[in-house]
Amino acid sequence: MTTTLPEETSSATPLVDVQALVVAVRRRRRLWGTLALLGLVLGGAMAVLLPAPPTAATEVLVAHAQDQPNDPGTLIRTDVALLQTTEMAGKALAILKSTERPQDFLAQYQGIGLTNNVLQITVKGTSAADAEARAKALGEAFVADHVARLNADANANANALVTQGNSLRTELAQVNKSISDGSSGTDAATLESLYSRRAALTSQIDDFDQRAQQARVGTPQLISGTQVVDNPHLVKHSVPKTVATDAGIGGVLGLAVGIALAAIGAVVADRPVLRRDIAVNLGASVIAELRAAPHRSVRIWQRRRSRDARQRLTRTLVRTVLSSTEPVSLLELGCAQNTAEIAVDLAKALAQEEPLVVVDGLPGGRFPRRQEPGGPVVVRGEYLATVPPQSDRIGVGSVAPGTAWTDLQYLGTRTVLVVRAGSGSAAWLHTVARQLADLRIAVAGVVLIDPDPGDRTDGTLWDGAQNALRGVNEWQQPWPGANGKPGATGRPSGGPLKTRRPAWAVRVPDNDQETR
Repeated sequence: MTTTLPEETSSATPLVDVQALVVAVRRRRRLWGTLALLGLVLGGAMAVLLPAPPTAATEVLVAHAQDQPNDPGTLIRTDVALLQTTEMAGKALAILKSTERPQDFLAQYQGIGLTNNVLQITVKGTSAADAEARAKALGEAFVADHVARLNADANANANALVTQGNSLRTELAQVNKSISDGSSGTDAATLESLYSRRAALTSQIDDFDQRAQQARVGTPQLISGTQVVDNPHLVKHSVPKTVATDAGIGGVLGLAVGIALAAIGAVVADRPVLRRDIAVNLGASVIAELRAAPHRSVRIWQRRRSRDARQRLTRTLVRTVLSSTEPVSLLELGCAQNTAEIAVDLAKALAQEEPLVVVDGLPGGRFPRRQEPGGPVVVRGEYLATVPPQSDRIGVGSVAPGTAWTDLQYLGTRTVLVVRAGSGSAAWLHTVARQLADLRIAVAGVVLIDPDPGDRTDGTLWDGAQNALRGVNEWQQPWPGANGKPGATGRPSGGPLKTRRPAWAVRVPDNDQETR
């Protein structure tokens, strides 16, 4: 069967694996969950500790000379823009006789067009009376400014009409003079044209006078239509509603920040979490998956499922150990306690056929100090010389950063890696595979701890030992004997287990699903 090497698939690997990124973010749910909860609490606390200042509101009815039934709201938006100018703020401050800067006052109020002719003004103040006074001053200032602009517009139109009427009166005076001067010596046709011109000028002058009067008459209607229709009043704030709104905003922001940090951390750290990636980086197949140590909050059926998975794993490891003619070890990465528990279960299962000794090479002493009745014999690595050479043993060690690589071969020349998902970077997994290949330690498989429940990727690599960066099949070469000559088959320490018919290690999924 053809083996797919990592170098052959690297060209087709995307820059960012979306599936792995999603799984990595989901695994860091404590981070973004904590930040979301923190944002929720801070938002609610700010609403309580920093309440909104007193706010007053007033409504102004605005009459426009260009009002149309189909107006989309352009005129009222213009009024809102005029309200939020430093000139309007200065006029309101002048009414209040305040020395505050107009630029600072602009940030304390805003205008909203409720309809095409109703403008709502909301103002913040230091107290309820101050907010109401500011709202009243702004309403009066806006009405006065709007009325002044209406009067200026009307006067400008009336003055333009009067100016045109005066120019026509001047021309009419010249026509009358021409008629009076040439009435005796002018022919009838010329007089007729002069009389027609005088009549036309007289009609135009009357029209301009009438239009000027109408322009002045229309202004009072607009002025009376622009007024404050709702006196300033305080805006009531609902404390529970404000707390809920601010807490919701804080929670959403905290969640967004947490997810962003988790995604960035997952990309930067480059810690494989899918069993496919872990198998490729280690060059070995995933033979079993186990959840982390179950908590009391785990459901009963989940506890039973985890217990059944550990039992299946123990049976798999028993077959692996019995089928091997070399000493077998368990090497952990990020899950020392889980590895110690797996070693104890394996030693108890093998003790039914032959006594075993567990060599504890884990840092920190993960095994109980006192031997349990009927439990396996556990010795530390420095006391390995006290174990009889003919005794069978299972070594337990670590391949975490800082590992003494030269000591691993004395724990066993064939190993099962126990790796917690996301505990090591891709570079470190490559380092582990390379170092084990250099030490001629064959990897029988990988036990994945705390896998993602939704992981559906395949973690099987046939002939996976050939995927190490160095030493293709070097572990299959004869070990050097005591005299250093090649061809010997001796082990570094201890005697071989009893030779039995090989039994292939099978994958034990924790989620009761078969990997295809």
